[in-house]
Amino acid sequence: MLTVSLHSIKIHAPIGLYPEEKITGNDFETDVDIWLPDTLPWPFADYTLIHKIVADIFSEPAELLETVVQRIHTLIGEMFPFAEKVRVCVRKLNPPMSGQVAYSQVCYEK
Repeated sequence: MLTVSLHSIKIHAPIGLYPEEKITGNDFETDVDIWLPDTLPWPFADYTLIHKIVADIFSEPAELLETVVQRIHTLIGEMFPFAEKVRVCVRKLNPPMSGQVAYSQVCYEK
């Protein structure tokens, strides 16, 4: 099996549950891993398509990381239907809460 990954895709977007997040936005990082069967003659996944899917989803309104992760996962699965497994992780960097928190993260794998 071959794994194709694109990690630390950085995007600033007005996604979040709180009203101020929709105004100022948040910084996000996304990781995408796609497991491809080695039975394909030339197994590959185009990195530019992966990046475009992530960027497009972050341009849509959303409040929850869970929603963003599932939307990305669904589109990656549709773009690469031959994938054996897809894993998507989205991190909100420095989430707005008291104390120092590096990031909150949601992952979906199937």
